[in-house]
Amino acid sequence: MRREALTLLAYEQISDEGIFSAMVDALGDDDALVVDGAAFALGEHLRVDAVESLAMVATGNDDARCREAAVAALGAIGDDRGRAAVIAALEDKPAVRRRAIVALANFEGPDIEAALERAAQDRDWQVRAAVNQLARDDD
Repeated sequence: MRREALTLLAYEQISDEGIFSAMVDALGDDDALVVDGAAFALGEHLRVDAVESLAMVATGNDDARCREAAVAALGAIGDDRGRAAVIAALEDKPAVRRRAIVALANFEGPDIEAALERAAQDRDWQVRAAVNQLARDDD
């Protein structure tokens, strides 16, 4: 129920900062699905004030779904404070690595290019394919 509420809030226009604060708090929930929903909602609302909390989830949560959702949100937001967490996600499980490739599209710089070059040699073919697709999209 809480995850569904967060997912619904992702699509609503919200001006109440208390709701956004509750979303950030939900990033620390014991239920991985709630954390996933909170990360999604924060990313959809491009909440720059949640970047540090999302980076903590992306680099420290035990559940890969939570890390993946946080990486996606960081990519959507595109704030440089999330850059290191997105690059670090390239060392995670394949689904998280694939999400990190997509997230890197919103960042620029030599460190991003180097990370993409390394990911182009990833052992997972879908990660390599994501890098190739990103390169084609840039052309």
